[in-house]
Amino acid sequence: MKQLRTPAQARAWLDFQGISIAQWAREHQVHHSLVREILAGRKKCLRGMSHNIAVLLGMKAGVITTRPGRVRPAGAPGEAAQQGVAA
Repeated sequence: MKQLRTPAQARAWLDFQGISIAQWAREHQVHHSLVREILAGRKKCLRGMSHNIAVLLGMKAGVITTRPGRVRPAGAPGEAAQQGVAA
């Protein structure tokens, strides 16, 4: 089994590749602030998009979640926007 990366190792991996967090987030169609939260250790990454990001960064073993009811694409409006309520 492949050894999992710590948040610090994942940051170093991005630095080694010469990729910024924002660039990596754009390439994987996720929001850069969520990637930063994960790399800072402030998210548990149990499900949804944070789970996917942790798997892609090699920080967590698992499969990418593709269930549309559970994962909203980056840039998609939230429930508040759909209901016409200001966030």
